[in-house]
Amino acid sequence: MSIDLKTISQLREMTGAGIGDCKHALEEAGSDLNKAVEILRKKGEIKAAKKSERAANEGLVAIAEDGQRAAVVVLNCETDFVAKNEDFIRAVQDLAEQLLNLGLAEFKQKVDQKIKNELVVKIGENIQLGDFGIFAGEVLGSYLHANRRVAAVASLSGGSQELANDIAMQIAAMAPKYLKPEDVPAADLDKEREIYREQLKNEGKPENIWDKIIQGKLNKYYEDVCLLNQIFIKDDKKKISDLLAAAGSDVMIKNFKRFSI
Repeated sequence: MSIDLKTISQLREMTGAGIGDCKHALEEAGSDLNKAVEILRKKGEIKAAKKSERAANEGLVAIAEDGQRAAVVVLNCETDFVAKNEDFIRAVQDLAEQLLNLGLAEFKQKVDQKIKNELVVKIGENIQLGDFGIFAGEVLGSYLHANRRVAAVASLSGGSQELANDIAMQIAAMAPKYLKPEDVPAADLDKEREIYREQLKNEGKPENIWDKIIQGKLNKYYEDVCLLNQIFIKDDKKKISDLLAAAGSDVMIKNFKRFSI
């Protein structure tokens, strides 16, 4: 059966599949476009199953915002080449917009199908949905690094948009695990203390000064893992807690999260 070139081009535009795949699908479908799309999607599922075993360690992060809400999506692929492709960049941003509109539960179901039936066929790599989330707040700050591989969102009660964005940038740069020292699990603190004791023992420090030294090391640990205790990346004379205090007694960080490839 001779397949019209215009029909092949139309199917390719609809699916993003290769010319040869489109031609074979149309031949199998008797030139019926809708059937040909179904055939390509079925083949796409087979491809996805085979490719799913391959590592998807590259990718991008995208943010979509709507007033006091923000949606963040991480989409993984196999190669940096694909991550820089305009189709992939557009796909990640589209997913963030969909998440903002659909909500978490419906989004996950629809995206899994879209990846299998469309993106894998079109892009030709193992594509995996990574982390994602929706955030809301009185003042919502966000930051997306220039390489689109790291992003962060911070939700504040009160304060300015500039403050919220600065805190989001801090989160992206310094990757805090907790908001404040009280949030650190007791098991983690016990582990840190045990490590410090072994260090001090090996260094031959007098045991009667261990507690004081350990507390100093814990304070440094808090500066690494607790957002409020971290040194502000834009001003090393201030901590994040100082920024909040200067903004007003009612200004608090309600929620935050970092996303990365």
